[in-house]
Amino acid sequence: MASLMENLIDVLVRECEEYEGLLALSQRKTGIIAGGNLEDLQKITDDEQDLVSRISNLDKRRMEVTADMANVLNKDVEMMKLSNLIKMMAGRPEDQAKLSAVHDRLQGAVRELQRVNEQNRELLVNALEMVEFEMNLLHSMKAAPETANYTRDAYNSGAQMGVTSGSFDAKQ
Repeated sequence: MASLMENLIDVLVRECEEYEGLLALSQRKTGIIAGGNLEDLQKITDDEQDLVSRISNLDKRRMEVTADMANVLNKDVEMMKLSNLIKMMAGRPEDQAKLSAVHDRLQGAVRELQRVNEQNRELLVNALEMVEFEMNLLHSMKAAPETANYTRDAYNSGAQMGVTSGSFDAKQ
């Protein structure tokens, strides 16, 4: 059991380090989104995908170790949540303290990551709204009202305000 506990703590520490790395990337991404640098945003997104893949592998490893611990303790795997494991380790205060510390660290990293990701999501929504506004502005300039210019025969000359030749075409 001691070996399994050490394996679990090791996996959790590594998982926590990966989440903290993901948090650092997300924080860097905030400035990149605000600056509108698409090339750097693509690089950060690729790095994030690598980290998420590593976190997924560590998560699978954590679930395997937890299943092994459930077999040794003859408990249901569903009961092997970290908070329950911390309580079960009351007889082993050293392991309980290590597990509790890494649990708190992991929770803090995930909470902060959620906050930063929500902030980045709002920045992206605002950027998309700005692009939509600019596209609507360009479109409305193309459909500007006609001027009240009349020819000698009392016909409207049909000139439009604000329209120039060579307008932006999004379909190209």
